[in-house]
Order: sequence, then structure tokens, then C-alpha cells
Amino acid sequence: MKPVSGRLFTVARTFSRGAIICAVIASLLFRQLISDSNLSWQIGLSVVALLIGIPHGAVDHLIAIPRKSRTVFFGFILLYVGIAVLAVLALLRWNVFGFEVVVWMSALHFGFGDASFIAQHDDLIDRDRSRLALKIVYAIPAGTLPVVIPLVQSQSTHALTRVNPSLVDWAGTCAGSLKIAVASIAITSIITLALFRKYQEVFDLFLLAALAFCAPPLVAFAFYFGCWHAVRHTARLTLLLPAAVSAAAAGNMKKSFASAVIPGLPALVGTGVVAAALALFNNEGFNSTLLWSLLVVVWALTVPHMLVTSSLDIKALTNR
Repeated sequence: MKPVSGRLFTVARTFSRGAIICAVIASLLFRQLISDSNLSWQIGLSVVALLIGIPHGAVDHLIAIPRKSRTVFFGFILLYVGIAVLAVLALLRWNVFGFEVVVWMSALHFGFGDASFIAQHDDLIDRDRSRLALKIVYAIPAGTLPVVIPLVQSQSTHALTRVNPSLVDWAGTCAGSLKIAVASIAITSIITLALFRKYQEVFDLFLLAALAFCAPPLVAFAFYFGCWHAVRHTARLTLLLPAAVSAAAAGNMKKSFASAVIPGLPALVGTGVVAAALALFNNEGFNSTLLWSLLVVVWALTVPHMLVTSSLDIKALTNR
């Protein structure tokens, strides 16, 4: 199993890097051909990337609790859905405050989730693990670069206006300071990791910085979420789901990965239906609110998802 899982993690890491490179190149080309005020291509790419990423968080009920007790199992599902519903209502009621909470929560979740993926990858390929301090040095910019930087760029005004005008000034007068702070942390982290010869992590941070600074905000977040975080998290799930573990033990890498994706596909359909329903009932019309509705559902699902996966991240980061 270990060699197969190691190859799967390597493929996932390579794919996520390739996707980010493609997103950066596509963004630079589209900017030369299409006006920055035209968000149609950005919204199209973003919706596709977001949909790709949704299934990765839909199997938490399969990894968080044993299925021996049906009462506990269904109780967990009800609690999970209940937290997500409350988060949706909160985001719809308090757009800006809810958005600010989601931004920082996502930055932490994504950064430490990525550091956990790398720690597990190191174990699978028998590479020396980084010390906990270096994992934290990587995790902070790995989360804040793709989440915070796109939202404090000048180009974010058009995107946020299209998504939800009330979010345009979400950072207030701190936007410039946040940009400098995150960039400074990233530079410091890259230098530190390079000194300790963690060149793979340095390369990852360079890619995330390129995405954050070169791609439009919508594209940057969507591609990071769907093609980086979700793909890497799905690889981690193959170490936990019985069907995926069995496939890896049998030497079938593709089946192992598919076994971690297929259980989450119903959530993809459900999210699309909920997002479409929210958009239809919005007074501003379907087309202008579909992306906002989809983002609200994705962000809301992140709340219980982060609570469930936090214990997995802690275990991955602290195991030696």
C-alpha cells in the first residue's frame, strides 16, 4: 500500500502544481485579450473549479465516526448539516462579518491542511520530515497567500461587486497593510525554508504567490480550492477510507483515488441545487447571484468540515 499511496500523493501534488501554472498562464493570456472589466470568463472558470472541489469535504461522516451505531452516525450527519445551514443563514444575514470570519478560518484550514498533506507525503516516500516549527512556517503563508492576497488586490473590486457589492470594503483601511504583512510573511518563510533545504515547499509557495498576485481574485481562490486544496485533501482521504485503502493495497492507484471521490459526488449535485435555488429566489436574478450562492454554500460547508478535519491535521503534523 505504501508505495502506491506515495505515488498517489506525488501525482496529486504534481497535478495541483500543474493546475496552478495553467491558471496563471490562462489569466495572463486572457488579460491581454479581454478587458479586466469583463468577468464572464472568470466566473465560468471559477464555477467549474469550485464544483471540482466540492466532493472532497463530503465524506467527513465516513472518517470522523465509526458506523457501528446508526444513531450516532445519523446524529453526526444531522449536526454537520445543521452547522452548515446555520453558517449559510449567518452569511446571508451578516454578509461582511461572515465573510471576514470565513476568510481567516479558510486561511488557517487551507494552510495547515496543506502542511499536513506534505507531512504525510514525506512519510509515504520516506523523506525526512520537517520539524513542527518549519511546518508552521510553511502553513501560514500557504493559507494566507491564496486566500487573503487576491481579496486585497485592486482588481478585487470588480469581482466582489459582481459577487456581492457589500463585500467590496471588507478589509476597510487595512487592505494595504494586510497585503504587505502577508507578502512579508511569505518572503520570510521562503527564505527560512530555503535555508533548511525544503525546496519542494519553497516551490509550492512560489506557485501560490504567482497565483495570488497574477490571477484575478475569483480565479485564484476557485483554482486553489478546487485544484490544489481539494485534490490534496482527497489524496489524504485515501489513507482513511476502507475502499480506498483496499484498492491501494491491491496496487490500484486510480481506483484508490476514485474511491475517495465517488462518495462525495451526491454533495456536488446537492450543492448545485441549493446554490441554484438561492439564486432563483434572489431578487437580482439568477445569473448575477449564482456564483455568490455557490460561494455561500461552499464557505458554509467549510465550517463543519474544518472542525472535523482539525483533529486529522493535528495528528498528521505532530506524528513522528
